[in-house]
Amino acid sequence: MIKNLTNVKGIKCWGAHTGIKSMRRDLAIIYSEVPASAAAVFTQNQVVAEPIKLSRKHIKDGKAQAIVINAGNANACTGEQGREGAEAMAKAMAEELDIDKKMVLVASTGLIGKEFPTDEIVGGIRENVKKLSSKSNAGSFVANAILTTDTFAKEGFVEFEVDGYEINMAGIAKGSGMIHPNMATMLGFIVTDVAIEPKLLQKTVKKAVDKSFNMITVDGDTSTNDMVGVLANGKAGNDMLKSEKDPGFDNFSENLEEMMIHLAKLIVSDGEGSSKFVEYEAVNAKTEKRARQLIREISDSSLVKAAMFGRDPNWGRIICAAGNAGIPFDYTKVDLYLGSDAELIQVLGKGKPLEYDRNYMKRLLRESHLNVKLDLCEGKASAKGWGSDLTTDYVMFNSVYTT
Repeated sequence: MIKNLTNVKGIKCWGAHTGIKSMRRDLAIIYSEVPASAAAVFTQNQVVAEPIKLSRKHIKDGKAQAIVINAGNANACTGEQGREGAEAMAKAMAEELDIDKKMVLVASTGLIGKEFPTDEIVGGIRENVKKLSSKSNAGSFVANAILTTDTFAKEGFVEFEVDGYEINMAGIAKGSGMIHPNMATMLGFIVTDVAIEPKLLQKTVKKAVDKSFNMITVDGDTSTNDMVGVLANGKAGNDMLKSEKDPGFDNFSENLEEMMIHLAKLIVSDGEGSSKFVEYEAVNAKTEKRARQLIREISDSSLVKAAMFGRDPNWGRIICAAGNAGIPFDYTKVDLYLGSDAELIQVLGKGKPLEYDRNYMKRLLRESHLNVKLDLCEGKASAKGWGSDLTTDYVMFNSVYTT
């Protein structure tokens, strides 16, 4: 059986149907048996959902013990009624678990601007907290309960060691449309039994998010509800990680980053209406920040996405997008490669177009996984990002999203 959230020591879960969504689970609960170090990053959109506002307050002390998520209603642009709804979710969780309300993080996903169904969700919380379980099916229920337009649940699990102690880490995510995170509608939640100080966890989470969730795009829209939260409850028994120099910290950091990349790539692969998964790589850049900035601009270009959909090796669109990144960019130094997982073909050498078999290239671009590699020939830093194509199905789906 595939391992999930419930295979992390001290973690219990449940996912239930409260009636907000038709015939699908729409309430997820994640609970740590002991208070955990907690870290999170949130949307930078200026329009912020009520659960995000509340969770920002609750996580200030770097501690949390439970996360409750509802799907089917974003609780964004809902005013005082929505604020009270988010507060009621946290209050109900706290009362049922006999913990402080500030130890509860709240998240929501779904339609924006729709009155929040507080009574139904609070009733669902009170009914389902008693069902919390460490059985594997409970973890699967949670992964499915946070979905909206997603076509599949997004999960991950990994085991590794920190200073000789076995550490378990598991994660879930949701996201299919309105994907262009800047944190820090996408949500990601990771639990682990490692012992780590909150400030160090927050710093590590932010770095990992910058290399994972903040390097994906489907449609270029940052949601009102974007959130990635991590709980680390220390049940593995390792000595508390207090510094980046502590034994085992690098292994923890690397596994957290890989977990987030795994979940982020699953989100892109489920992009609304998309037919292509595209990996973008910038190598030999002056700085990693510069490489990431170029990838973000290229991967979010509507013209580049359209070319990927049409199997058109139009490298000019890629170079043009790089020139729009707001940083110095000398295309006359650049080598550019296009292709699939099977083969990359160089189409540009030091800014000059190269001869290649266009028909063969178009056959490569029929694959569902494509690759774009930009060699800046200016330094030693590199970065990767992931995006989808722009399809007619995406336009049709989002033209009738609320009707």
